[in-house]
Amino acid sequence: MSTLPNCPKCNSEYTYEVGTLLTCPECAYEWSSAAEPELEKKRVWKDAHGNILQDGDTVTVIKDLKVKGASSVLKGGTKVRNIRLIDGDHNIDCKIEGFGSMELKSEFVKKA
Repeated sequence: MSTLPNCPKCNSEYTYEVGTLLTCPECAYEWSSAAEPELEKKRVWKDAHGNILQDGDTVTVIKDLKVKGASSVLKGGTKVRNIRLIDGDHNIDCKIEGFGSMELKSEFVKKA
């Protein structure tokens, strides 16, 4: 007899299978039994040189970047402090002195 895992949401031991899904009768949460042994994988962001970036890092822009809606460009060599990593096409959220809040792509920065 196989033992089913406890509910990941409410930790109830009374889970049961419905096809390929596991279901909790107490909180009505459903999850895939195939994903059960797998823990949620954490996304890794890397800079232009392959260094792993983390929230709060300081990075340097490696080339001049045109900024939509601004008359000037963001110069290469500009330091950006206290970055926040986000999901999406532009995966760095930051504030740059003289430009304000903006999003950058990690491929155009290097870790300082």
